[in-house]
Order: sequence, then structure tokens, then C-alpha cells
Amino acid sequence: MKTINRITVRTALAAGATAGLLAVGAGAASAHVHVTPEDNAAGGSSVLTFAFAHGCEGSPTTKIGISLPEQLVDATPTVHPGWDVEKVSETLDTPKTLASGATVTERVSQVVFTAKEPVADGLRDTLQLQVLLPETAGETLAFPVLQTCEKGETNWAELPAEGQDPHDLESPAPSFVIGEAAADGHGEHDGGASAGAEATGAPGAEGSGISAAAIAGWTGLGAGVLGLAAGVTALARTRQKG
Repeated sequence: MKTINRITVRTALAAGATAGLLAVGAGAASAHVHVTPEDNAAGGSSVLTFAFAHGCEGSPTTKIGISLPEQLVDATPTVHPGWDVEKVSETLDTPKTLASGATVTERVSQVVFTAKEPVADGLRDTLQLQVLLPETAGETLAFPVLQTCEKGETNWAELPAEGQDPHDLESPAPSFVIGEAAADGHGEHDGGASAGAEATGAPGAEGSGISAAAIAGWTGLGAGVLGLAAGVTALARTRQKG
């Protein structure tokens, strides 16, 4: 009987430890702001979806400020019934000539979404911008995001150093890589492949709002559940033998 009790305690401890690790893994996988391009083809128009499902250490989100990379000069926000939106412009030090031949002296540097009602931690929401992508394939576009909450804020603005894995960053800026343009000149649809938006959105993973880290987290969850089931089965067999 003592042996069975010891096994029972050990199994319970293992199950508790597994559940704790799974909770940490799942939380780490989702605790980022992600970006998913509808299309990442060079020179094409694309709707970018920014997704988040967390606050600032549990505090509800009140504002999301999305900074545009210097390669972009404008963005058209999608109307969201739960948010007010404002475009912030800046004057360029040097006028910029666009691919169309037009010259611009100012650009939209940031788009700020303000929640009409704070978004509670653990609830997912998405915000969208339509942009015209640069014509340079292989270039990375990073969109630093300032997340303001009822208490505190998080600046998702870290960029990986050369050769660094963006998943190693604590507060990575959402980003993706521009793909090749299609032969017809209208842009190649690459399934919304993105890179880095969890620093992040690893290629293709964020198309359904799931990043590479989230996939890894849920894969670990599945493995943990299987391990837990094996432990319970072993315990039942031990009891039967006793």
C-alpha cells in the first residue's frame, strides 16, 4: 500500500509540473503582437492584419499605436466598430519620389487605434491597415507597436541583430519579408507569408492568427497531455497489480 501511495504522489507531482510547464509555454507563445500580410508580393497592395490577445501584465488594452517603417509613405486603416482611429503624419527631411513618379514631402508615420472599451487580457482582437508594398523583394518590413493599457504599456519595438533568432527577443516588433512580384506585374500571392512577427509571424503561420511560437506552444501542449495520459495509465495498472 505504501508503494502505491508513493507512486500516486509521484504521478500527481509529475502531472502538476507538466500542467505548469504547459501553461507557461502556451502563455509565452501567445504573448506577442503579430502581423499577417494578405499578400506580401513586392510592389503590390496588401491588407496587413495585426493581432493581439493579451494586455500589459494582465491590464486591459486601451490603445494600439502602429508605426510604419520608413519604406512606406501611407496606410489606409480598416474601420473597426470597437476602435477610434487616427493617422499621424510627419514631414520628410528630403522629398521622396515614389515608383509612380509622384513626389511626396510628408508621410504617415503612425496609425493609432484607441479602444472605445478596454480590451481585457486574454481576449483576441485584430486591427487592419492597407498599404502599398515596396518593390524590393527580400526586404523586411518591421512595424513597431506601442501597446497602452489601463496600467502600464509595452513597446513591441525590438529588432533582431544579424543572425539572431527573433523568437529570442522579449518584445519583438511585428514584421514580415517582402516576396517576389508576379510575372504579370500585379504581385504574387504568397499566401500571406510573413517572417518575424512574433517577432513575428513566422512564414505562413499567422494566416489564422497563429504564430510559429504559438504552434510550438500547442505542440508542447499535445506532448504534455500524452505524457500525462501515460502516467495515469501506469498508475491504474499499478493499482490493478496491487
